[in-house]
Order: sequence, then C-alpha cells, then structure tokens
Amino acid sequence: MNYDSMSNKSYTILITGAASGLGKALAITWAKHYQQQHKPIAICVADIDSQSGAEVVTELIALGAQASYLDCNITDAQQVAQLREHVIDKFGRIDCIINNAGVATGGSLKSEPIEQWQWVFDINLYGMVRVCQAFVDDFRAQGRGQIINIASQAGLTPIPLMASYNAVKAAVISFSETLKLELTDDNIAVSVVCPSFFKTNLDKSLRSSEPLMHRTVARLFEKADMTAEQIAESIFIQAKQKRFLILTHKLGKRTYLMKKWLPMESYLKRAIKGTAKMVAKSKQAVKSEQAASMKKVDGETQGSTQGDQA
Repeated sequence: MNYDSMSNKSYTILITGAASGLGKALAITWAKHYQQQHKPIAICVADIDSQSGAEVVTELIALGAQASYLDCNITDAQQVAQLREHVIDKFGRIDCIINNAGVATGGSLKSEPIEQWQWVFDINLYGMVRVCQAFVDDFRAQGRGQIINIASQAGLTPIPLMASYNAVKAAVISFSETLKLELTDDNIAVSVVCPSFFKTNLDKSLRSSEPLMHRTVARLFEKADMTAEQIAESIFIQAKQKRFLILTHKLGKRTYLMKKWLPMESYLKRAIKGTAKMVAKSKQAVKSEQAASMKKVDGETQGSTQGDQA
C-alpha cells in the first residue's frame, strides 16, 4: 500500500543544498508531482544561502506545498541536530531526505593540497553521514523512510584531474550501498544518484588551483545536454520505484555497463585513450605556468642586480 494514502499528514521531505541548482530542481519537481496528484507535501529547504532559499520556499508555496527554509552548514554537527529538530517540530514527521549539498574540486595529484581533500570530504561525505545519523532513529520509530544520496558518475567511472572529487563520490556510493544492506530490515529505502555533467551551478563552487580545470569543467557544464530539471525528473521517477542505483544519462549508463562487463584492463585501455588529450593539456599547462613563473623570477632577479650595480 502506498504510504501517502495511509495518512492525511503531508509527505515530508528534506533536501540539503536546495537553494539552487539540482537541489532546487528536486524541490520543485517533488512539489509539482504532489500538486498534480492532489496530495499534500511538506518540503524543508536546507542550505547556507538564505536569500535564495527563501525564494525557493516562495515558489514551493505557490505550488501548494508547505515549505520552510533553515540555514544549515552540514559540516557542523550542532546545526544538523538543529535541522532535525526544525523538521520534526514543524512537520511532525520525516519521510525522505535527499542529501544533495555538495561542492566540486579538481586538479592534478600534485596541485591538490590535503586541505582541499579534507574540505570536499567534510562536505560531500561527512556532511551526508551527519544528516543520515540525525534522522535514522526517526525513520525507525515510524517504521519507514527513504534516503536519497546524490553522488556522481565520477564515482563510478572517474576521469583524470579530479582525484579528490572522484574519490569522495565513490565513497558516497559505497556508503549508500552499506546503508542499503544495513537499513533494509528497518523498511528504510536507500538510493544513490550518479548523474554526469548537466547544466547547473556546481562549477561555481569548484575549488582548484589550476586555471585549466576551471575552464575545462565550465566547458563540460556548458556542453551538457541535460538540465537540472530533467535530472530531477529522472530521479523522482526512479526514486519512487525504490531503485538503488539511479543513473540519469544514457552515455553514463553505457560507460558504467562497459566497465562492469569488460575485463578491467580492456576498460582501462579505452579510458586512458579517451582521456589522453585531457591529461596532455594539463601537463602542458603546468609546464607553461612553470616557465612563466621562472621567467618572472629571472626578470625580478635581473632587475634587482641592475639596481645593485647602479
């Protein structure tokens, strides 16, 4: 039996990082579907951008949803605990959480400092863990729940020059699979979403010391053939089917299946060939930057020497 038909209370969903991008598209998509089905829904928008978050709430209310916004930095355990109190106090229940909040990182092995690795893991993985830990007892107490974790195609089929991002998204996939095994007996559904590049604002949060990475990622987002709204629609349909691994792009599905079924060495040869230009451009960019830096140092040294002679 569909749980929504068992109660007059609103289906309640929390979405982190919902003030913009995919998070906003997910909130709007859920609200539209429930409006079309004449079912009540309550949506909590959690983010660190209060102005944009308030605007999203206004849009959701216009669609007939109950909605609220709360500032929440998911790297802060106390704020996550306050988020849980806010949702339960305001709506009296929680049916689904979508862990969408995240940032992007990129760069070659030598260019990414360990602080950058720690930053992306604290947000993209540990933040997700904090939110799940905060709500799991509520799910268990009411006998059901759903967790949807936003990972990335990068966690399944990584590309070069994004080691920290690839690694954290792979960790999200593994974490989600662990939750699936651990929480099934509690009637808590778990899904992990692995989208490829799509038109969104994630590139704006990209942290990288390499200008080439900023240009490359911006170009990939610009060339993307899917919008955040299309991704959100695909997630809604597959999440309602309780599918564990949610793939949203046809090419991503093909690449994943190729990796799954080909011998690993054969797959890696194809992957290396397909990304060779990207790696070569990165190496050339590093050499150019080093040459420019050396030229600048030589110029400063020469100027200083001439000054001493004068």
